[in-house]
Amino acid sequence: MAYNSMMDMMYGTGYSPYSSILSFILNIVIILVIVGLVVVLLNKSDFLGSGSSDRLTRVEKDVDDIKRMVEDIKNKLDDI
Repeated sequence: MAYNSMMDMMYGTGYSPYSSILSFILNIVIILVIVGLVVVLLNKSDFLGSGSSDRLTRVEKDVDDIKRMVEDIKNKLDDI
């Protein structure tokens, strides 16, 4: 019986509210560690830094276009 309740607590399927909170926190920590590793590996490989000025100007243009489209849609909705 003790083995079964221990397995339930490990996988976050137990009935105790503390085990579900702990499993939620553990899941968040695992996700943050994975995201951190991906960011570190991408920074080391210079994937994010290659051609950044050209890419940055394109992204800025895209952002300006999206802002204009949002303003146009907002004005059309205000007219309605």
